[in-house]
Amino acid sequence: MEDGGKRRRRWVVLGAVLAGAVLISGIALWATDSSPFKDRYCWGAWEQDSGPRFLGDYVLRDSGSERTSAESGAPGSGGKTATCTVSVASSGSGGSSSQPDGSSAQPVGFHDRLTLTYGPVPEAPDERREWIDRYFSGSASPLPNGLDGLVANDRAMLILPEACDVAGRPSAVTLWGESWGDGPQGRRAMPLTIASLPDISTMLLDAADVGMRKAGCAPAKPLRITEPMVRVAEDGDAAETPVCRIPGVAFTLVEELRYEQRVGVVGDRLQTCSVVLRKLGSPDEPAAQFVMAGSPRTAAVFAGLPEGAGQGLVRTTCNGRNTVFYAHIGPGLGDGGGEKDRQVFDRFTDAVGKRVGCEPVKGTEGAAR
Repeated sequence: MEDGGKRRRRWVVLGAVLAGAVLISGIALWATDSSPFKDRYCWGAWEQDSGPRFLGDYVLRDSGSERTSAESGAPGSGGKTATCTVSVASSGSGGSSSQPDGSSAQPVGFHDRLTLTYGPVPEAPDERREWIDRYFSGSASPLPNGLDGLVANDRAMLILPEACDVAGRPSAVTLWGESWGDGPQGRRAMPLTIASLPDISTMLLDAADVGMRKAGCAPAKPLRITEPMVRVAEDGDAAETPVCRIPGVAFTLVEELRYEQRVGVVGDRLQTCSVVLRKLGSPDEPAAQFVMAGSPRTAAVFAGLPEGAGQGLVRTTCNGRNTVFYAHIGPGLGDGGGEKDRQVFDRFTDAVGKRVGCEPVKGTEGAAR
């Protein structure tokens, strides 16, 4: 029979072998950048190299580039908005280039930033309008499977179930991408494609599931997409009359300025179109926004805003649906809330209302915005 000393030595040897195997496995995982050594971002919603371009190694291909992340708050913390940013930046440390005169140009760096938010839509009317203009952009296509959300190359939005409402306001998860470069001519805004539309949709739903679980309002089954993601938004083109191809909607467009219209969703329950002013090297400046929203969760986003034709917001019932008509016209195209803005809004509601089988009720109160 084996004595105690021999048994102890056997256990020591076995333990050393197992420890070595674990160490070797860990080194192998680290060398291949495999889980559990991959970075996770935004309350654990996203993982490095999980598929989307922005989370992969390709965006780190330039010398001196790195990816960082930061969180502010957590979903469900007192009903406040939680924010997470993931940034990819390069200082341009790969060296400077030679110019024709023999001088050296400054190295060009870039900074891409993706901001994720979880929380209720803004309460203040001006902030709410800015939120609507950003995420109901005509550059965005609708999420499939009946989900109330929109996805574009550089932004995305999902309105969450009613159980997640805060103080009567719908909660939403949003993604917002920005990019700029620093070079000899200073800082200049650049277009950013976060990932493919299906990958952005997956990122959006993953963040929503994590956020709802942390906030304690997650549905029994996680939100998932099983239908194909179809791009319906058209490429932007020069704004023309009628604007957004909506009969009767027209502005005086200054030829020297580059106004671009983006026709998005044109359906029975949602229609979107945006007009932006494009300036080289600067972010697009919103100029006008038109939305018809006929699904309950989408219409809820507009609740609490001042109503009336003069405010650019009316509600009516179309085929039994509570439907919202919204327009926000900036001072560059409109007359600062005067009769011209009201006429444009009335023509918008008339044209779209007839298309979806209803005659919007025109309010008369309030000054146009």
